[in-house]
Amino acid sequence: GMKLMSDGVQKSAGERLQRALSVMTGNRVIALLTGMIVTMVIQSSGATTVMVVTFVNAGLLTLAQSVGVIFGANIGTTITAWIVSLSTFDFKIATMAIPIFGFGYLFTLHKKAMYRNIGEALMGFGMLFLGLELLQNAIPTDPDKLLWLTRIQDYGAFSVLIGFIIGTIITGLLHSSSAFSGIVISLAIKNAIKWEFAAALTLGSNIGSTIDAVLAAVGTNADAKRSAFIHVLFNIAGTVIVLFAFSPFLKLVTFLTPGHEHSNIAIRISMLHTVFKTFSTVVLLPLQNPIVKLSQKIIKDDSSERPSTYKLDFVESPLGKENIAAYIIRAEKAIADMTDIVTGEFDRIQIGLKNRDQSFIDNHVEEAEKAENYLDQMHEQITHYLVKCESLHVTESQINHISLMIQIVEELENMSDNCFATIMLIAKSISKNMKFPQDDMDRMIPYVELARQFLQFIRININKKLDENKLSMASELEDQIDLFRKNLKKLARKRLEGGADVKSELLYIDIVRQIEKVGDNCFSISESLRAV
Repeated sequence: GMKLMSDGVQKSAGERLQRALSVMTGNRVIALLTGMIVTMVIQSSGATTVMVVTFVNAGLLTLAQSVGVIFGANIGTTITAWIVSLSTFDFKIATMAIPIFGFGYLFTLHKKAMYRNIGEALMGFGMLFLGLELLQNAIPTDPDKLLWLTRIQDYGAFSVLIGFIIGTIITGLLHSSSAFSGIVISLAIKNAIKWEFAAALTLGSNIGSTIDAVLAAVGTNADAKRSAFIHVLFNIAGTVIVLFAFSPFLKLVTFLTPGHEHSNIAIRISMLHTVFKTFSTVVLLPLQNPIVKLSQKIIKDDSSERPSTYKLDFVESPLGKENIAAYIIRAEKAIADMTDIVTGEFDRIQIGLKNRDQSFIDNHVEEAEKAENYLDQMHEQITHYLVKCESLHVTESQINHISLMIQIVEELENMSDNCFATIMLIAKSISKNMKFPQDDMDRMIPYVELARQFLQFIRININKKLDENKLSMASELEDQIDLFRKNLKKLARKRLEGGADVKSELLYIDIVRQIEKVGDNCFSISESLRAV
């Protein structure tokens, strides 16, 4: 029920919230509120922290900004415990569970995706309370059947430690502190567990809930790993502080709960969850800068050298807690990186045309070959990653966006092939000691610069939707490159007719043609960006 409700909300509103996250984190207070709001809406701190780690890896959030969002997400996740507590009131919301589920199902029959997603969320809401009632009815009330659980709770401080460990392990396996909170509340309502043991289980669940952020950090850059580390540190530090002052903390929670010792235990557990998260945030948020510095000392910076092999791991949550927008944004970051490398390869062409000597072969040809192999790997890995994204529960607009991204990656790979082919043609002209008139080379310079401008235009606008003005600019650049190519080829043919060296002139025409292909690749990408 929780998963269905969270998925429905994320599909209907989650992506807009996630996209807004990167521009709503101006300072630590705004970042905190953003993390709270997003988590309250999508009902999953795990999804929020996965999203944050992904955004840091993509460069959309700084490490410092991510700290406030993570702290806010930890407070926002407490809303689920309060929702679960509704099941304990005299008005049994479970009696409305099936009608709510049915009402949601009717929404899923609507043609518009937004209504279908809202319907899915309503179905999940109904299933949540139906599941809670079934869970509570399944718990035995016979003391003899619960004797083993009673014994665990009778070892004083040792029982607290046992409860803490159980909460950590089970939440880690479930990948959901919210689901575990429902189990704890159900056990407490049936008097299967005491207040102190329920509190220990709840505190343990806060450590287990960090598993999603840890998994999301696999294969990411240093700052993304630091972001996940800070999330783990936040939960561990707050829990350790509370465990050392366990009894006074429980007294504070009881005091803050209406009814005190005689309060509804489900409300008391929910209050504990909220007080603990708020307390941890109040203590640790002022220490944001020292925490960031600590993470930087523990997790070293990435190597400045590019690795010899490229890997883009698709880490899928075992519980299906996929965050589609986060996956897409990670792919967008990979595409931006691929564009940067292709741009670097085109820069080698300009160097080769300017300095046609042996130093170009010595300093650039081998490196260009390595870059070409690396770009081939990027093409394969990013495409495979995007195909995996298509297999998730994506909306129609998301699947269209993913398809366009696959096309863009294909064009970037073609562009890298064209750049490498041009580099090898230049190297061939040097090794064969081919001579070109200086006028011919001078005419080539503005032509190559025009193609470079087009490539820079793509590099700046990659992953952005192009408006009509920018599309018009792209079309104009393409037309100028085509016109230049025709003129250069005409001049080369005239030189051939005039008795110029055939091999040199044909190679010159090949270079002109390859650079024109780069312009074609750029124009095809700009056409794809029209619909992004």
